[in-house]
Amino acid sequence: MKNCLIIGASSGIGKKLAEMLADSGNKVYSTYFTKPIQNNTSGPEYHFCNVLEENLNFDFLPDSLDGLVYCPGNITLKPFGRIRPEEFVQDYNLQLVGAVKVIQAVLPKLKSSEAASIVLFSTVAVKSGFSFHSLVSASKGAIEGLTISLAAELAPKVRVNCIAPSLTDTPLAEPLLNSEAKKESNAQRHPLKRIGNVTDIAEMAGFLISDKSGWITGQVFHVDGGISTLKI
Repeated sequence: MKNCLIIGASSGIGKKLAEMLADSGNKVYSTYFTKPIQNNTSGPEYHFCNVLEENLNFDFLPDSLDGLVYCPGNITLKPFGRIRPEEFVQDYNLQLVGAVKVIQAVLPKLKSSEAASIVLFSTVAVKSGFSFHSLVSASKGAIEGLTISLAAELAPKVRVNCIAPSLTDTPLAEPLLNSEAKKESNAQRHPLKRIGNVTDIAEMAGFLISDKSGWITGQVFHVDGGISTLKI
């Protein structure tokens, strides 16, 4: 059994991952921000967390933590000329600084584990260069840099990896997939002819938390239906 912390587990990939890890017998501590979740006698244990606050409180965690997954994110797609500089700062604070604050807050607990793992999230757009993705690509590019740097610095005690999905059917992506025509159009852009679902991404995150990935660190995995490398 592993002790796992999932930041941003009230919906989408984070929620699926928290439930999956709990169903596998792990002790899962999950956080929510805008969507409160009541704790049950079984399953993930939920706590409020605003990663933008100055001082984060993780007193509810045990002394040793085996897995940390940071899920908060944002998808704002619009022309570069219409993005205010402050929006870049806001996105950077949520996606990068929030992750930094969480990792620093729980790092002693991760180092107390026999085999700890951190999983972060990027986007396929960092390497593929899609129009209107400058905002999200800037902050997620920083996440990829953080992943590789931390993997070097925290080895061998803590593994650090990153998942870079393509468009996935989550509440966060709902504005991009709110009609069957949009879903079909986006599916056809991918070599596998479908968009991703939360299970596709949660399964990879679960693998990277598990001991099955014990010789993997410092990697960015593109779980993207082939769109980043295949042109067919």
